[in-house]
Amino acid sequence: MQSKKLTGKKPGVPAQKFLDIAEIRENLVILKDGTLRSVLLVSSINFSLKSLDEQNAIVQAYMQFLNSLDFPIQIVIQSRRMNIDNYMAQLDEQRKTIENDLLKRQINDYQDFIKQLVKLGDIMQKRFYVVVPLDPATDQGTTQKGFFQRLGEILSPTVAGKLSEKKFEKQKFDLSLRVNQIIGGLSSMSLNAIQLDTQSLIELFYTVYNPDLYETQRLQDVNELQLEG
Repeated sequence: MQSKKLTGKKPGVPAQKFLDIAEIRENLVILKDGTLRSVLLVSSINFSLKSLDEQNAIVQAYMQFLNSLDFPIQIVIQSRRMNIDNYMAQLDEQRKTIENDLLKRQINDYQDFIKQLVKLGDIMQKRFYVVVPLDPATDQGTTQKGFFQRLGEILSPTVAGKLSEKKFEKQKFDLSLRVNQIIGGLSSMSLNAIQLDTQSLIELFYTVYNPDLYETQRLQDVNELQLEG
């Protein structure tokens, strides 16, 4: 037996082990079960401010949108503390161009007021997402690999890698068709939707699993990260 002081504290299990995400690349989320996900950020409308005719038209458009789908989607609403960093940075830039000391002090007071308002009021902002899935095993009729196919991939791993990349491009194309269909359906309700890129996807999951840490440690651009070899 070894002393606990000598052995030290065992490292904890990495959080990635408990996530269903295998990797995020080319603006797609690849899960460990081989399925793919595309995430759309969708704008919002104030339904209560619409007239009765406009509300009925929106409801009808939403029903037609759902009936036109032959695949499942997931609608996610995320609430997060309002981020005013960009707004504060703009005010800082404006203050640098002003020569009047009185106006500079007023901008400082205004910045302090906004910061206190967001902090004390606990002001939250909502974001709306639509998750579009693709399961190659069911959506494309993919069957389980046979013995000789697996044996061939073992003997020729280079060819298998090329085939895997070719299949990924095919699945990416099929998923893009669904994404375009969703964007077109949402536009009928005057809703704008854009597909999240790789950096936005990483930040989204980072905020979901580390909401408190995100406020103090911002993510670096994924294109600027240097991976150790």
